[in-house]
Amino acid sequence: MAKERANIYTIAKEAGVSPATVSRVMTNSARVSAEKRERVEEVIRKYKYTPNALAQGLSTAKTHTIGLMITDISNPFYATVASACEREANRLGYMLLVLCSLSDYELEKRQLMKLYEQHVDAILIVGGKVDHESADEEYVEMLNQMAAVTPIIATGRPTGAETLQVSLDEGDCMDQAMEYLIGLGHRKISLIGGFKFTKSTFEKRVRYRAALRRHEIPYREDYVFETDYTNESGYECMKRLLEREEDMPTAVIAINDFTASGIIQMASEKGLSVPEDLSVISFDDTYLAEVVTPRLTSVGCDYAEFARMLMETAVRAGDGEEMEPVQIVPVRMTVRNSCRPLAQEESRTEDFEE
Repeated sequence: MAKERANIYTIAKEAGVSPATVSRVMTNSARVSAEKRERVEEVIRKYKYTPNALAQGLSTAKTHTIGLMITDISNPFYATVASACEREANRLGYMLLVLCSLSDYELEKRQLMKLYEQHVDAILIVGGKVDHESADEEYVEMLNQMAAVTPIIATGRPTGAETLQVSLDEGDCMDQAMEYLIGLGHRKISLIGGFKFTKSTFEKRVRYRAALRRHEIPYREDYVFETDYTNESGYECMKRLLEREEDMPTAVIAINDFTASGIIQMASEKGLSVPEDLSVISFDDTYLAEVVTPRLTSVGCDYAEFARMLMETAVRAGDGEEMEPVQIVPVRMTVRNSCRPLAQEESRTEDFEE
C-alpha cells in the first residue's frame, strides 16, 4: 500500500477492524479495546498515515454535504438526476459533491472512498455496481463498512448490503410500454439494449416476456438485443434488425432515450419513417425525448420527485432517523409522436404471419 493511497478503509482492512474503529482510534472519541487500538496504530505507523486535518476535525460534526456517485454524466438519465439533486440540495441548504465512475468499477470503489473520507453526511449511489443482480463479497463488505459510519442510499441493494434503496419502479416501466403498444395493435415488438446482469434491465426483460405471455404473443429471441445503453448500440442493433429484410417488428422498445435516438437514426438512413413504418418507445423520459425527431414516447419518472426522495432520505438518514429500507418511485408514460396504431388490416396480417 503506497503512502498516498492509504486511507481509513485500507487501514481498517489491514488491521482487521471497521473504518469506524479506525476513526475512533484517531479521534479518541470512544472506547476501543487495547488489542484493536494497538493493531490500528501499528498500521498507521507503518504507512505514516496522516488524516486530512479538516476532515479529522469534522469527524463528529455534520458537514451539510451529501456525496453523489453516478455512473456516466454523459448519459441523459444520470445528468438529469444529478441536476435535479443539485436543485434539491440547494433547497435543503446542503452542498452536493458529485463524482462519476465512468462505468469503471475499480474507479467506483476509489471514488466512493473519496466521498467517505470527506465525511459527507450521507452518500447517494445512482447506477453502477449496486444495480447489478449480484455483487461480489468484497464490494458488499466495503459498502457495509462505510454504511456503519456514513449512511448509504442507492438505486440498487445487492444481497447482504446494509444500505437504503430508493429506486424507480422498473417493472411498471415495461408494463406500461407493452400495454400501450399492444393496445395500439402491435404484436411484433423488439426490445433493444441493456445488460441482463443489471437489475433494472433484468426486471424489464422479465416483465416483457410476461406481457407477451399474458396476451398470448410468442416470444422471439431474435427480437431481443443485449448491449450497452448508448446511442451507438441502438444504431448498430437496429442495423442488424434491418438486415433481415423480412418479418420485421412493427414496434421497438429501446432501453433508454439515448439508445432510441440511435435506432431512429439508423431507421431514417434506411428510408424508414418513425412512426409510419416503425413505432419506437423508450425509457427514462429525459430531455432527449423532447429534442429527437419525432419526439419520443417515453416512460420515466418525475425527476424532481425522485431527487426529493433521494435527498430527503439522505438528510434524514444522516440525522440518524430510522428509514424504510426500500422506497419505490412511481413512473408514468409521456405520449408524444413516435408511435402509431396499426390499422385493422395490418393487425390481421400480423396474426396471419404468425
